[in-house]
Amino acid sequence: MRLNEIKDKHGSRKERVRIGRGIGSGIGKTGGRGGKGQTARTGVAIGGFEGGQMPLHRRLPKRGFNKWRRKDYNEVNVGALQQAIDDKRLDAGKPVDIEALVAAGIVRRPKDGLRLLGSGEITAKLTLTVDHASGTAKAAIEKAGGSIKLIEKKVLAADEAKRKKSAAKKSTSTTKKPAGDSSEE
Repeated sequence: MRLNEIKDKHGSRKERVRIGRGIGSGIGKTGGRGGKGQTARTGVAIGGFEGGQMPLHRRLPKRGFNKWRRKDYNEVNVGALQQAIDDKRLDAGKPVDIEALVAAGIVRRPKDGLRLLGSGEITAKLTLTVDHASGTAKAAIEKAGGSIKLIEKKVLAADEAKRKKSAAKKSTSTTKKPAGDSSEE
């Protein structure tokens, strides 16, 4: 073998098909683009058209990064609670829940519950009933001598019941004596 005899493997270099170069080429006239109309032109933007069938992007549900069945909570800062107490709209001696906040005009409507946030200062001793509370909010309320009661959701209670049931099932299965064990004889 000599250097002048070296060739590429057969089929390794394929020439580009030159379309629109006459009848004899097999890809002449319309150049593989079919008949007339939009798709025969450049810059076609029909993407996703499936011949009248409902396109895939419309058959699939729109979920993405949005939580399904997400709850919409009222968010109240501890500073807003102190402001309402200073303005005599909220009584510090009574328990504070979402209904009391609606009555005081701090929130407009109950929505799905109440989330307490820790922005601002609070000096009043409050007894709060909320769905969620941030760590800073809990610390601020407890520092002022108040207390926070979190509303336990039914879903969480049902989930806890399932966990207890499965734990009980596991403990009974481990305490059962295997068949054929004659250690008590």
